[in-house]
Order: sequence, then C-alpha cells, then structure tokens
Amino acid sequence: MTEPRDPSSGYWYGSDDQSIRAVDVLNGLRRYRKAETAMRRRTRESMKMGETDLLALQFLLQSKRGGGPVGPRDLASYLGISSASTTVLIDRLVRSGHLERHPHPTDRRALILSTTATTDAEVRATLGKMHTRMLAATERLTADEMRTVLRFLESMEEAVDVIDEHEDGPSDTAPLPSPRQRAATRR
Repeated sequence: MTEPRDPSSGYWYGSDDQSIRAVDVLNGLRRYRKAETAMRRRTRESMKMGETDLLALQFLLQSKRGGGPVGPRDLASYLGISSASTTVLIDRLVRSGHLERHPHPTDRRALILSTTATTDAEVRATLGKMHTRMLAATERLTADEMRTVLRFLESMEEAVDVIDEHEDGPSDTAPLPSPRQRAATRR
C-alpha cells in the first residue's frame, strides 16, 4: 500500500487503508487545483487581465457558441458583481479590444456584448494546447471511468457547496446551486 504523498494534509483523517487511499485522492485533487490556479495566473499575466476579465470573456465566448445574446445585466448576474462594476469591466474590455458593444435588435435601450475576433484567436492561442492535452487525458478514460469521475466530482461539488452552521456564522446548511443549476436559471 502506498503512503499519502503529503501526509501533513491528511492529519485529521483515519489511518486505515481506506482513509489513506481517500486522502491520496484528496491530495491529488489539491495538486490539480494548485496546478490549475497556477495556470490561471499564467494566463492572466499572458493576457494582461484580471480574473474577472477572463471569466467575463469565457462566459461571452461560451454564450457566442450557444447563440444567445448577452447583455450587461446577464454578465453582471453571471459574475455576481454590481451594475457599476460591470460598466467599468465592459469599458476596460472595450478599450483593450476584447469586447464590443452593439445595439440590441429589439430593445433600443439595451446593449448586446460580443467578443472580438482577435479575442477568440488570443484565447485559443493562449489556452488551446492545454485544452487539447486535457481532452486527451479525459479521452484515455473508459466510459465507466468517466462516469465514476463525474460522480466523484459532483459529490465533491456538493460537499464543498454546503454552508456549515457555525456558532457565529450563518445557520443555512442548504447547498448552493450547482453551476449546472445556476446556468439553467440564467436561460
């Protein structure tokens, strides 16, 4: 049996074989999250943007593929920021050449936001090879392994989305809506 690679992060778990294997999985997940965080930092530095800017572009690029128009209110809702912050964000992305504002086709008071062609090319150049490697790693899994990984990730999402009751904190222990549920409510 292998020992956990980072036993210090498993100090509150049991020492039986099942717990050791579970801690190995959690440590693997932590290493992945650390690598992903570093990748996001490198991407932000490469594109000279903040995290919110990248999240906004990601949302707009995904919406573009989905065909639905996105307005400032949609973007604010997705990012969980105020309308004033959204205006500042949009202005910044327009100035940097990543975003364009267009009049809404049916509501003259509203705007539609879209990424520029250069934004799509820049994101692909910055992240394309990494996404290809990630897809290749996923495609090496069998269908059963994919279902197991998905079940695990959904369970982990549920585990971390629960707000635990604390003496000085909130008393709501209901889980937050999943990204899938949040996306469904935005449609």
